[in-house]
Amino acid sequence: MPCYKHIIAGLDLSDESSQVLERAGDLARACGATLSVAHVIEPLTFAYGGDMPVDLSEVQEQLQLKAEQELRRLCQLVKHPVQQEHVLVGQAATELHYLAAQENADLIIVGSHGRKGFALLLGSTSNSVLHGAGCDVLAVLVRQPTTPDN
Repeated sequence: MPCYKHIIAGLDLSDESSQVLERAGDLARACGATLSVAHVIEPLTFAYGGDMPVDLSEVQEQLQLKAEQELRRLCQLVKHPVQQEHVLVGQAATELHYLAAQENADLIIVGSHGRKGFALLLGSTSNSVLHGAGCDVLAVLVRQPTTPDN
């Protein structure tokens, strides 16, 4: 089986994102592949229905800046160099599909919480990325951090 050449890790910036990035870095290192990371911010006009008479552009810019800072922090933890960090605005699956096509990526890696039943029917980002991707998609099962109460 041929190795991958360009891997994009789609990160939601949750506490579990480091698990996804670690797996992506390990695979990129094993294949000698280029590694890029991406986070997609949903536009506030979509998130709030678009009918609020409030200018949300400053809030959107703050979200973008915070996402860029968090991606930078996460990329410092991975043991493989990250070629590019992308913060995109739109619908996650659509933006990751578009980015993969633009960057000629041959693998998208996303995290999955392993939802079943009704939660799966409501849809998940990893499921949306899988359907319609023009390249392979790897869903990494992320584990919730254990605490003494668990």
